[in-house]
Amino acid sequence: MNKFKAIVMKNKDNVATVTEDVEAGSDIAINVDGETVTLHVTNRIPFGHKVAIKAIAKDEKIIKYGEVIGMATTDITAGQHTHVHNIVGCRGRGDLVSK
Repeated sequence: MNKFKAIVMKNKDNVATVTEDVEAGSDIAINVDGETVTLHVTNRIPFGHKVAIKAIAKDEKIIKYGEVIGMATTDITAGQHTHVHNIVGCRGRGDLVSK
């Protein structure tokens, strides 16, 4: 059985994808560059959604798969659910990627 409840796709990612529903207040283990890191989850995160693995400032790029997938619309704390409520997608939008 896999002890990790979230996957970090690339070393430079600042979010991970949860592999099962995670309840608020849970501590989950993630593998970051070969090191096991414990992350305290601050709100419920549904399967397949993202969790911030470090603090992300408003207007900072959201990086998944080693690529920019969006921009933070508010400050996001490590362990916070990261989805459409606090990011704006920028795939195919040259105006946001260049920031």
